[in-house]
Amino acid sequence: MLKKFVAFLSREDGASAVEYGLIVGLVAIAAVVVLLAMGGDLTTLFTQVQEALQSATGGGS
Repeated sequence: MLKKFVAFLSREDGASAVEYGLIVGLVAIAAVVVLLAMGGDLTTLFTQVQEALQSATGGGS
């Protein structure tokens, strides 16, 4: 019984899925932090792109 328990604890099946999940979570947190820090700059950039596209196509509103 003890051997089976030790063998169970030493198994690494599925560990990669947990590791990938942690990496995805950390990347998501980093993306949110960066987007929040750059929020004002991104709004300005998208507004400039929108205005440039509207003037290029002759669109108004």
